[in-house]
Amino acid sequence: MKPVVLAIGLALSCVAAAADNSVFNVNELDTQVSACSNLNTFVNAKWVAAHPIPADKTRWGAFDELAEKSLDIQHAIVQQAARNAATAKPGSIEQKIGYFFASGMNEAAVNAAGIQPLQPTLHAISQIMTQPQLVDYLDTSFAKGQGGLFAFGSGADFKNAKMQIGYAYQGGLGLPTPDYYTQPEHAAIRAQYVAYIQKMLELGGAPAANAARDAKAVMAFETRLAKASLKPVELRMPENQYHFVSVAEADRITPNFPWQKFFAAQGVKVGRGFSLSQPKFFAEVSTMIGAEPIATWRAYLRFHEISGAAPYLSTPFVDARFDFYNKTLGGQPQIEPRWKRVLGAVNHEMGMALGELYVAKTFTPEAKARALAMVNNLHVALKQHIEAVSWMSPATKAKAMEKWQTLLPKIGYPDTWRSWNGLSVTPDNYFANIERASAFNYRYDLAKIGKPTDRQDWGMTPQTVNAYYDPTNNTINFPAAILQPPFFYANGDDGINYGGIGAVIGHEMTHGYDDEGSQFDAYGNNVNWWSKADRAAFEARTAKLVHQFDGYAPLPGLHVNGKLTLGENIADLGGLNIAYTALQNAMKADPKLASEKIDGYTEDQRYFMSWARVWRGSVRDARQKVLLNVDPHSPAQFRAIGAPSNMAAFWQAFHCKPGQPMVRAGARQVVIW
Repeated sequence: MKPVVLAIGLALSCVAAAADNSVFNVNELDTQVSACSNLNTFVNAKWVAAHPIPADKTRWGAFDELAEKSLDIQHAIVQQAARNAATAKPGSIEQKIGYFFASGMNEAAVNAAGIQPLQPTLHAISQIMTQPQLVDYLDTSFAKGQGGLFAFGSGADFKNAKMQIGYAYQGGLGLPTPDYYTQPEHAAIRAQYVAYIQKMLELGGAPAANAARDAKAVMAFETRLAKASLKPVELRMPENQYHFVSVAEADRITPNFPWQKFFAAQGVKVGRGFSLSQPKFFAEVSTMIGAEPIATWRAYLRFHEISGAAPYLSTPFVDARFDFYNKTLGGQPQIEPRWKRVLGAVNHEMGMALGELYVAKTFTPEAKARALAMVNNLHVALKQHIEAVSWMSPATKAKAMEKWQTLLPKIGYPDTWRSWNGLSVTPDNYFANIERASAFNYRYDLAKIGKPTDRQDWGMTPQTVNAYYDPTNNTINFPAAILQPPFFYANGDDGINYGGIGAVIGHEMTHGYDDEGSQFDAYGNNVNWWSKADRAAFEARTAKLVHQFDGYAPLPGLHVNGKLTLGENIADLGGLNIAYTALQNAMKADPKLASEKIDGYTEDQRYFMSWARVWRGSVRDARQKVLLNVDPHSPAQFRAIGAPSNMAAFWQAFHCKPGQPMVRAGARQVVIW
């Protein structure tokens, strides 16, 4: 359930009287193309042609530009922290971040260490000779925050969302989805993956012949795991995300993997039980513990430890991982500069601490208040849409309104910052810092199990250019970094701001009523609050949206998966409609704004142009192929046109005629929220 953007500041009726290219440069429009033919081409084609993807990127667009600006600010912060770390307050986040970044930037020391930092782990794997020793290793590895065979952590109980429970979730694969292991179209990738496994095992010290043999065994091992794993579309279903069991029930599913022993090793008590979210997967893991040769298990564990650690080891490891995951799978020609990679590690391990410094530098309490005011305007518009829905019965609509009333917006950054006391960071050992931080974060997460759910908790850092809705606590969350141009302009007109950040806010709100979010009630519980007839009416409408996006093909012969992207497409359609209503509400205060033009375009036209501009960009073909299999978001060029083509307001704004490509009228039109 992830979405996109938001912006700093609020200007409800701040219509510019003259051209302001910093807000929207109409010279970028391709006026040789009609908006009614293709809104994306009309708004974005000239920009995309003039802005090729940088060599160290797999995609480039509006989001990426803003992310780069955020990275530059973060870079300045961590550089200053590194310079001042020795004299900073001992144990402060400034000192820890400074030491962390400095240790990662000391490439000479990292290269000199080679594989030595990983040797204790590899030695422990080499000592596994029996099934009990294998289970012991898995338990211990997880306790260090290094588990990879599956995922384990905290989350709200789907049936009692006020409390946090433990969740065990499928994992263990090195390729993007289970289909990569079996489908003919991925045969070339499989061969390259086997070569990558062999390369990593050789870098880890294995003779070439042994590495080649073990690479094939690891591939067969992962293929067996893949066949027991659910696919991305299946994982979008709440019933496949939650399966509550007692410890005794879990042990019956996985007789070769005792869960009470696992929890004791993690230092966590799960009480009545936990979610063994994909029982079929875990049953197969248990079978494999008893059936797969210990030598194969050692090869599998050794490879994944080396591959996972590669970004923090010497150059040969870094390059080998880049060559497969970035160049082969993503089509990325060049690796990012080291400072970006180290900054990425800082964000991954100490992101919220860096966010505290980022917010102090970039985001004022006043900006937070203004952003919240705009969220409130969109909230009013959402209520209008729920009340106006014609296909929903009064009883179900009352439940929808209850969910509307309890929606909690969170803006910019947490009200209370997380403590980093207990995390040791040194200036001279990058790999050790990564290991300690990983274990520290794992323990922090597990400490939530058995405690009340904190609706004020954040799942994204303030410096992240993104936003999200959480169905298990009914909150919408807008990090500070997304609250900027091109999504919001303090000096921008209403059409631009509501088409940008307004539509994104509406998008996040609509997630509470998409195909997945609609299965959670006002308090985050996975319960049915729909009548049978209402759910059928809803699904008839969403099926039309699936069909619409199934028809889009970003590459010849490769189509969007309408089921995988359904939640995001519903949110786009709902968000754009809701924000349009909010724009009309804002313009009622000054009716003449509806007819006045800026740079030759009405506010309604600028609204849809702003929406399309959010999605400008391009993606390398190799990366696009992966995204079509794993990404719940449709390709950007189709998000630019998908929702507007279903809106009469768009047709009217640009005087489109029946039969034009951007007019999905009659039975083809999708109307949900």
